[in-house]
Amino acid sequence: MAGKIVLVTGGARSGKSTFAERYAAKGSRKVAYIATAQIYDDEMKERVTIHQSRRPASWPTFEAPYKAELAMAQAVQSADVVLFDCLTLYTTNLLLAPDAPTNREERCQAVLDDIDKLLASAKQEHADVIFVSNEVGFGIVPDNALAREYRDVAGFVNQKVARNADEVYLVVSGLAVELKKIAVSLGEGELNG
Repeated sequence: MAGKIVLVTGGARSGKSTFAERYAAKGSRKVAYIATAQIYDDEMKERVTIHQSRRPASWPTFEAPYKAELAMAQAVQSADVVLFDCLTLYTTNLLLAPDAPTNREERCQAVLDDIDKLLASAKQEHADVIFVSNEVGFGIVPDNALAREYRDVAGFVNQKVARNADEVYLVVSGLAVELKKIAVSLGEGELNG
């Protein structure tokens, strides 16, 4: 029997990763961590260091900037809970990958296909899987085409994971609200906007 899928989303510095870490740590369960960040500058190095310092040393870490479904397949076999941080960095990696399609629509579809593989891998075992993601569409409209594409694809990724999730938390100012409990359902299908 598959475990549950949980999505934790919110803006930058909203407290979403801290909430997800606490959620993963509740109870006496084995936790595995999947990290998607790639360190290209001092700012990202500092962010990674902060995340590492908050995690217990007992949580095995799987590095997965690409092909995260493979890391997920390993993690769900070895843990009761898998914390995947984060979907938006993973989306960035996929969009900017050297082998990414050059056509915008094909690139979007390739990312969504990779997310399908990741979700399928997450559902293979009994482990609960917690995905962390950013709500990048809450801000101003970006001034360049790549940033607008990223915002749109990240939104589609979040919709896909939310549809597959048993629980979805929105974290704002350090406070989490469980959205699926209060969501209005208008039927099946994607909202593409």
